[in-house]
Amino acid sequence: MKNKVLTISLIILVCITLIGVVALILVMQLKDDGTEKEPTIDEIIEASVDVPEITTNLGGRQFIRISLKIQTDNKKAAEELTKREFQVKNLVIQELSEMTSQDLEGKAGKRTFEDALKSQLNPLMQEGEVQKVYITSYIIQ
Repeated sequence: MKNKVLTISLIILVCITLIGVVALILVMQLKDDGTEKEPTIDEIIEASVDVPEITTNLGGRQFIRISLKIQTDNKKAAEELTKREFQVKNLVIQELSEMTSQDLEGKAGKRTFEDALKSQLNPLMQEGEVQKVYITSYIIQ
């Protein structure tokens, strides 16, 4: 009888311990997910690269003047992207040469261009990745 009570007590103790360990692991994982904070504006600027104004023809008789800011995920990636400025300009010119002024109309058109440029730049990157492309100015004539 005493052995049976001791065995049941041990089983209950082990179950409570297991439940506690599982609960602790879950709480720790949830806490890790919640602590990932957005970068500050200073961190974003530090990890961003300005692309000077580019003037090029669109896929028609019009031309565009456009300036960009490209946000990367870290400072080293921004430094790498600065070195790759000639490749960035090349990709911008190629992408714009396939577009018309109608393709760039509205939010959707600009977002499509920004996303296309981002997806073409990321395979070039070795130190990090491009997170966002911003159009800082543009004029179509």
